[in-house]
Amino acid sequence: MSQPGHHHKINYIELAATDIPRAKEFWSRAFGWKFQDWGPDYIGFDAGSAGIDGGFRKAAPQERSGESAPLIVLYSADLKATEAAVLAAGGTVTIPVYEFPGGRRFHFSDGAGNVAAVWSE
Repeated sequence: MSQPGHHHKINYIELAATDIPRAKEFWSRAFGWKFQDWGPDYIGFDAGSAGIDGGFRKAAPQERSGESAPLIVLYSADLKATEAAVLAAGGTVTIPVYEFPGGRRFHFSDGAGNVAAVWSE
């Protein structure tokens, strides 16, 4: 399902959690967020309960609270063209395109200290 109206818009935010079940329990109890499990290392939440689609990834044990910035994820109707635009603008790909349940994505650096990701079906 293509989302042309979302092309190059912030579409998802990804947070880190050292304890996925605890994060799920806390955000669900404190704020009423609804979650979908994507295995032991990832849970997703939706805009209906949280205001924006997003998820929690399993943080590495050495990551401490506050050291891991949220990952902003943009949507692209044409992932290959967006990757080319990132490179043409002087960005660098930090994680090459990979598949995940629901699509494909890559991560990039803007050269000014920010890392973000872009996904597509």
